Amino acid sequence: NMKLGGLGPDYEAIKEKKQKLRLQKEYSRQINEYNMKNIIVVQRLPAKPQVSSVSRQKALEYAKKIPRPKTFITRPSDQEVKEERVLPQAPNGTSLPQIPSLESLWNRHEKEKEVVAAFKSLHIL
Repeated sequence: NMKLGGLGPDYEAIKEKKQKLRLQKEYSRQINEYNMKNIIVVQRLPAKPQVSSVSRQKALEYAKKIPRPKTFITRPSDQEVKEERVLPQAPNGTSLPQIPSLESLWNRHEKEKEVVAAFKSLHIL
């Protein structure tokens, strides 16, 4: 006497699962009620001890005694000092950027002319 598989839902298995879930919920409800009755006061963690201002003062004094790293201050060279001029003011009061000297621009122009001539001689340009 064997029952072969069918196409419809298995109502017996569904009823068993439903009964099992209902029993689980009932058990959890009972445990919850028991715990609520028996636990009168939830013990809290002890409060953190207050940090006294004395220890803070000690820490601040210690921090003052620690040697700080030295920073190196570079002095401007003589050439930079000579090139510094009063920046011209624009009509609205803002200062304009410093203009490089004509001599330095001329030297740069000559160097770039030489580079272009070298490229032309190599037929790169």
